[in-house]
Amino acid sequence: MKERAGIQSVEVGFGLLDVLCKAAGPLMLRDLAGAAGMSAAKAHRYLVSFQRLQLVVQDASSTRYDLGPASLKLGLASLSRIHAVKLARERIGSLMEQIGHTLALAVWGNRGPTIVHWEESPQALTVNLRLGDVMPLLSSATGRCFAAYLPKEAIMPLVKDELARTPKQRRADVPATLAEARVLLAEVRQRGAGRVVDALLPGITAFCAPVFDSDGHIELGIVALGPSGSFDPHWGGAVDRPLRAAAHRLSADLGYPT
Repeated sequence: MKERAGIQSVEVGFGLLDVLCKAAGPLMLRDLAGAAGMSAAKAHRYLVSFQRLQLVVQDASSTRYDLGPASLKLGLASLSRIHAVKLARERIGSLMEQIGHTLALAVWGNRGPTIVHWEESPQALTVNLRLGDVMPLLSSATGRCFAAYLPKEAIMPLVKDELARTPKQRRADVPATLAEARVLLAEVRQRGAGRVVDALLPGITAFCAPVFDSDGHIELGIVALGPSGSFDPHWGGAVDRPLRAAAHRLSADLGYPT
């Protein structure tokens, strides 16, 4: 079959976006251009246009480049079209009415567990979380859920990196060693959900229940969070039980054997 004609400059420019997407953080022009296989001058011309489109932003003080708000919108729009996310979004409203607390959906993105949908309860407290936020693996219910069910070879390097960055002054329920992290993740698998109480956000308790596909891979996490004073933190309680039941039903609908 004859290959269809395209616009070569678009394909070349995308190389810069692809490098930023795979990078651990913002990049200097020379590093970005080098990784994309082009000169700094050529890369700069593309980056000027990408900045106008808000696909890329440049920090005024460090001069480093990173993905911009338009890139985030494209990524979130793509993630929201995943079959499992669409099904979960259709059901999350009734689940929120049953639980009475804010719910969110998270998927595994290129930088970790990422919030892709937010359904806020009318009684919710203001929480400093946004769509597109990447959650830590060990101090968030979402991160614990994904870290427990994703392949160990993919997760352990990230867990070790997070442990290395853990401050000396920490909460007792946040692991400080690899052995403690393994015990915690084993408990998540035993309980069937991740939970934190005042660990990531002071005064906030959260659960995250996994949703699996037909092959047994974690597709997304359903997150419930609320103020610790009115949020039931108990396993099998008023939040944990219906949350895990909803995740179980969605997994079954995606073909996961029950």
